[in-house]
Amino acid sequence: MTKSFVLRSGERGHDVIYSDGSASSYVAGHPGSYIARESSFNFHQYQGGRPGFGTIRVFGDEVFNGAGCGYNMHPHHNFIICAFVLEGELTHINTAGRGMVDQLRQGDYYVFSAGSGGKHCELSISPENMNAIYLWLMPGQLYLPPSYLRAHFDIRTRRNRIVQLVGDADGALPVAQDLRVSRLVTDRAGRFTYTPRTPEHGVYVFVVDGGATVNGVALARRDSMGITGAGALALDVPDSSDVFFVETAMLDDARIRAWEKAHGADLID
Repeated sequence: MTKSFVLRSGERGHDVIYSDGSASSYVAGHPGSYIARESSFNFHQYQGGRPGFGTIRVFGDEVFNGAGCGYNMHPHHNFIICAFVLEGELTHINTAGRGMVDQLRQGDYYVFSAGSGGKHCELSISPENMNAIYLWLMPGQLYLPPSYLRAHFDIRTRRNRIVQLVGDADGALPVAQDLRVSRLVTDRAGRFTYTPRTPEHGVYVFVVDGGATVNGVALARRDSMGITGAGALALDVPDSSDVFFVETAMLDDARIRAWEKAHGADLID
């Protein structure tokens, strides 16, 4: 049986966190800097109208406003965190391996697996604002060694086809979870088909820009849809559209609640 939900842009959770006051030790930046966060799911201080979807705990559309704005160094364990930079420049510092300082711009993305324990810091050092999609995942195995991988999605050369960025495809960043992240950027109208690994897998579709009609449901900019039980998703898109697909194994609610209870001390970012 096919099940689905639609989350319109204005129905997402909304939060503004300033770099001064009570959040100053956590949010970096000059006075007046702030992080604007639109959240698709309700996960502790990530506020939205729905619980997570499959292994997805967070899908955040975040903007770092002001020079130096971002998150100061903070810890995680047993989370997989991905960021996909849409605009601006993101400086990412992490402690995986021997540590790394990385700078990511439009089209760049990373997978940071905190595993047995890691820290990271994310800053927009340049004067321009930084906009990124943040994806938090439950890992398939606990306490793996921390790791960090990054890659680039070239919007100019990879248009008009669905490209897997994270998962099991050649050239995709591997991840310790039954999950795939793909992206479709178009410069002409067309019809596309997304086929999940099995109908039991869920697919979360998020429209960054433009629009898409998914299995007959019209989605506008920043609208999204989650669907399970579908053998394939048919997409009709206009020109200049940008769409993310997050395909995930579905988990029962009892397993998710047990996992969140066990990891309650790590629910920050």
